[in-house]
Amino acid sequence: MSHNTFGHLFRVTTWGESHGPGLGCVIDGCPPLIEISEAEIQAFLDKRKPGQSRFTTQRREADTVRILSGVMSDDEGVLRTTGTPISLMIENTDQRSKDYGEIRESYRPGHADFTYDAKYGIRDYRGGGRSSARETAARVAAGAIARKVLPGLVLRGALVQIGPHKVDRSRWDWSEIGNNPFFCPDATTAARWSDYLDQIRKDGSSVGAVVEIVAEGVPAGLGAPIYGKLDQDIASGLMSINAVKGVEIGNGFEAATLTGEENADEMRIGADGRPLFLTNNAGGVLGGISSGEPVVARFAVKPTSSILTPRKSVTRSGEEVDVRTKGRHDPCVGIRAVPVGEAMVACILADHYLRHRGQVG
Repeated sequence: MSHNTFGHLFRVTTWGESHGPGLGCVIDGCPPLIEISEAEIQAFLDKRKPGQSRFTTQRREADTVRILSGVMSDDEGVLRTTGTPISLMIENTDQRSKDYGEIRESYRPGHADFTYDAKYGIRDYRGGGRSSARETAARVAAGAIARKVLPGLVLRGALVQIGPHKVDRSRWDWSEIGNNPFFCPDATTAARWSDYLDQIRKDGSSVGAVVEIVAEGVPAGLGAPIYGKLDQDIASGLMSINAVKGVEIGNGFEAATLTGEENADEMRIGADGRPLFLTNNAGGVLGGISSGEPVVARFAVKPTSSILTPRKSVTRSGEEVDVRTKGRHDPCVGIRAVPVGEAMVACILADHYLRHRGQVG
């Protein structure tokens, strides 16, 4: 299986399976002398790890990260990158493969079971193997390091919609993100989501969501036309996340409803003598190159395909069956996708920053 690596100068290769001994990543191209610690990486992994509320899978994984290479302590005991490949490892400690024994020969609707089998002639029925969202823990670990590559970067994510219920942007408060289990910037909507998801969970069903990522402090000039656009790579990175079915930058699909007058981001000269954008409908990217405005991206996450309601399917041998997926699953996988989306955008921005720095010397 190829295509386990993304990035050009800041390159990330992930490895491992959902029910294997562990998983992790190798980061190649990280500049030297960046201060980093396992505790810093762990803080981001703790945002993604399962079992933190009744609204996520109850699989109990500590997701404890170990740095195996690419760092060295200085005379003061501070850990810094050396410029060599950084290897990170996370052990699996609570995998229950027996939960999947009944579906060993059956394809789960909505999963990658059939397509993996069709491509490789073999599939890991134990939670999906590489197609499991468990793989994203490695991306979050890589993203923790990527955040430190671009100076002054402030990168935050929020859940802005669960099912049909959207946040009220007039009540948007970033400080609310840590006060609820949904990474929701609107306390009133978070309370509504709680009741809604309780019912979804009791029904043994699932629901989709929309995540928004905002990156501030991105300098103008990152990205390159025509086939190295910043927004193109952000879209590709976010689309690679498990269960993501749509990505938009800035106004995205809403731009199709606007006139040219409404959509164009007008400019004036700011107090510092530089161009000042009056709006940010473009989401911080023009012609594939960052404008200096906040980079804004959204992605839609489908409902978790593993549900208790029997679904029609077939077996590897061609028999028709009804599949009811047991095990521990997220009623809304979009919740834990927030730190994953942050990590992917961080990695893409780090890569483009290094590419731009190489261009300008």
